[in-house]
Amino acid sequence: MCVTRVVPNLRVADVSVATCFYADVFGLDIGMDQGWIGTCVVPGSAALQLSVITADATGPVTPAVSVGVDDVDAAFERAVAAGAEIVYPLTDEDWGVRRFFLRDADGNVVNVVAHRPA
Repeated sequence: MCVTRVVPNLRVADVSVATCFYADVFGLDIGMDQGWIGTCVVPGSAALQLSVITADATGPVTPAVSVGVDDVDAAFERAVAAGAEIVYPLTDEDWGVRRFFLRDADGNVVNVVAHRPA
């Protein structure tokens, strides 16, 4: 399992307004806007992103950070073996990701995610 990106999830009131702000002020590309979550991407570098989120529409809580991995099943097995609290089980979401949530040592909820092939 390899970490591919670490993305902070910034809580916002309106995803479209927030993504447009970061695009206008910092020249970021808008990579995704699901209405409840959007991503702003550094042009030419998909690994450098900022997520803006109102509330997680498919998970039970809104995670503080998302960690992208190349093998989410291996990450899940490793988290369970380490005794991490699983907050949301390994799930295939309709919007093209496979993910689970865990709680870190300080109580933060972490979204561990891999994009599924189209």
